[in-house]
Amino acid sequence: MKKNKKILVTAALPYANGPIHLGHLAGAYLPADIYVRYQRARNRDIIFICGSDEHGVPITIAAERQNVTPQAIVDKYYQIHKDSFEKFGIQFDNYSRTSLKIHHKMSQDIFLKLHGKGYLSEKTTTQFYCEHCDRFLADRYVEGICPFCNHEGARGDQCESCGRSIDQIELIEPHCVTCGNKPVIRETSHWFLNLKHYQHQIRDYLDKQNHWKENVKNFCYGWLNTGLEDRAVTRDLKWGVPVPLPGYEDKVLYVWFDAPIGYISSTIEWSQKIGQPEKWKDYWLDKETRLIHFIGKDNIVFHAIIWPLILMGHGDYVLPSDIPANEFLNLEGNKLSTSKNYAVWLDEYLAKFPPDPLRYCIAVNAPETKDSDFSWKDFQTRNNSELADILGNFVNRTLTFVNKNFDSKIPEAGELDALDQKMLTRIRKTPNRVGNFLENFEVRKALTNLMDLARFANKYFNDQTPWSTIRENPEKCKTTLNICCRVCKSLAILMQPFLPFSAEKLWSILNQEGVVSDCQWDDAAEADFPPGFTINSTAILFEKIEDDQIQPEIDKLKNIIAKRSTEDQPEVSKNNLISYDEFSKVQLRVARVLEAERVEKADKLLKLKIELGDETRQIVAGIAPYYQPSELVGKLIVVVANLEPAKIRGIESNGMLLAASLDDRSRLALVTVDSDITTGAKIK
Repeated sequence: MKKNKKILVTAALPYANGPIHLGHLAGAYLPADIYVRYQRARNRDIIFICGSDEHGVPITIAAERQNVTPQAIVDKYYQIHKDSFEKFGIQFDNYSRTSLKIHHKMSQDIFLKLHGKGYLSEKTTTQFYCEHCDRFLADRYVEGICPFCNHEGARGDQCESCGRSIDQIELIEPHCVTCGNKPVIRETSHWFLNLKHYQHQIRDYLDKQNHWKENVKNFCYGWLNTGLEDRAVTRDLKWGVPVPLPGYEDKVLYVWFDAPIGYISSTIEWSQKIGQPEKWKDYWLDKETRLIHFIGKDNIVFHAIIWPLILMGHGDYVLPSDIPANEFLNLEGNKLSTSKNYAVWLDEYLAKFPPDPLRYCIAVNAPETKDSDFSWKDFQTRNNSELADILGNFVNRTLTFVNKNFDSKIPEAGELDALDQKMLTRIRKTPNRVGNFLENFEVRKALTNLMDLARFANKYFNDQTPWSTIRENPEKCKTTLNICCRVCKSLAILMQPFLPFSAEKLWSILNQEGVVSDCQWDDAAEADFPPGFTINSTAILFEKIEDDQIQPEIDKLKNIIAKRSTEDQPEVSKNNLISYDEFSKVQLRVARVLEAERVEKADKLLKLKIELGDETRQIVAGIAPYYQPSELVGKLIVVVANLEPAKIRGIESNGMLLAASLDDRSRLALVTVDSDITTGAKIK
């Protein structure tokens, strides 16, 4: 990397409708902070930008339910986020908010620039409208039955049960989440980003990013290969950035459009805060700047496809140089669920445990190329067996020995043997090894190499037996302890990106001036001391975590899972038994699939033509991920024959087929008849 090249690092703006949880940390914030801290130690010109994403439907829904203003909701969580990040050691140069006037102006300016250059088109679309609430319903204001897995409570943008994206019009039995009434379909006008027209331009951009992670590029090409669709950049809502065009007074910019612009507005705010209001241009308008977005994989499409096109359309700003997106972090073998409170919230964690053990546990198990899992027992084991028994143990035994046997003065080294030379070589080489992995966003390998230095140092201490040489060969003992102290100093510098609080604590014990974060990275390669240097009294770096501290956290998550299982699969009781008369109202019939084809522009839907006795019907079902159309033709399936017709993606569906699925929806199987029988036959 060129020494004078500027680096602008961003982490995905956290949504201001709830606290920060472990999945957020693993996906974006901790990897970004580690990378930035390392680059600062390399004396690179780097700034770290973030802020709260404070617009969108979840915020307005939360405000309505709590009978407060959206501003009150975002004010609350902005402060929670800011405090949690600071206590966890995330060092942003600026942490802004998208509700600020500076952000509104920047978003409107970019919208108008794209509008003026023809990157946006106005279109009339259909959308649900609640006649009772007298308003169009944005995605999450509508809930219903998922057309793919039949889960109740699916939102108008996604089903949390099967994880699939949904167009609100596809929902079965939709209702307004505010009043519960069934909405009607009406026409409304919106502005769309012309993704379809510019997809070749996007592909050309992606083709040049040979250094990007495979999971990011594969995700992007998957979208491009299926063909991009134009995407609305406005929506019918009151809370957000007002659309700066006449006739659109009751609409705002879609949150996905204005949120990434928050990176620019936050940088402008940073410039103003440091008294150099034009300084932001040195980063955003310099095409040599390395713009790096740290995100989770759920944000890839916005940052790697849509956001670059917005920047291209504007024309003045640098494009993303790298997008090191991480996969998902699961919790105790299950997916995190904020709506079910199945998460480890950062603010609650910090009230019980120190930050560095969590930073370590997440970093050493980061979901860089595939999903990973956090468990409380693994957290405890890594803290006790790795941080305390390896890293902490080496530091403690070394410095305690110096305090006790050398009056807290680091002895001078004498003649070096082969093992001494090997230890010093390890000190000299480790900074580059760790640094090279961090340059490539490989946090796990970087941290493993750091810990390997501590492991090797422990073995060196044992092999040199200073407890014996202090009597038998004092000069050799002095050499051993001098080198061990140099390892401690090197570890303090190398620890700083990963374990900043413990690094500063060790720096203080070593009686070093200033703070370790001011040190240069290459200083870790030498890490020597002047003759007779005095250290401070030793303190424990990592306290062990006991079972009685961990068990309540395990029990809490188990109780949430148990409650969720009870809700999803209620126990049979008099309250949910139905009578024979009630069941007899459901007409289950045998049908034969005559034709099957994919629904255009809907990768999950199949349209089936079925024979039901002496009539033929059309059914739309979300089974495309599980069945090819050709393998369905001729099958005898079971359908609900007297279900009220519904329109899915504008196609009438007259009936519902029956299918069984696993709890995680990873597999779905049709209910079929195992012998030939006349179609239309009743299921009894």
